[in-house]
Amino acid sequence: MDQILSMPAQPLDVAPFGAKLTSARSAVLFKAEDLEVIRVVLRKGQSLPPHRVPGSVSLHCLEGRLEVMLGQSIYELQRDQLIHLPPGLPHAVRALDDSSAIATIVLCSGE
Repeated sequence: MDQILSMPAQPLDVAPFGAKLTSARSAVLFKAEDLEVIRVVLRKGQSLPPHRVPGSVSLHCLEGRLEVMLGQSIYELQRDQLIHLPPGLPHAVRALDDSSAIATIVLCSGE
């Protein structure tokens, strides 16, 4: 995963990649003491395996379609949709199409 790691208060372009999506890669946009923001890029059929984090997560689909598994429930996330994943619950993400999204993770102390 690439790391962009912007300085505080620096604007970042998070527009959809469009035609450039095929060559795009996931990247950490920034990480602070209490927050991490990642641009996630998944090709159709790729997935993030089931995992859990101590803090809340939001996932904002910028382009494509994602299947989000939260516990025993499955949700389809389409372009311009956002989902909140509560802290500590196992979740996984699978791309139904080539997709990019912004994942915002609340970091808990000790992480």
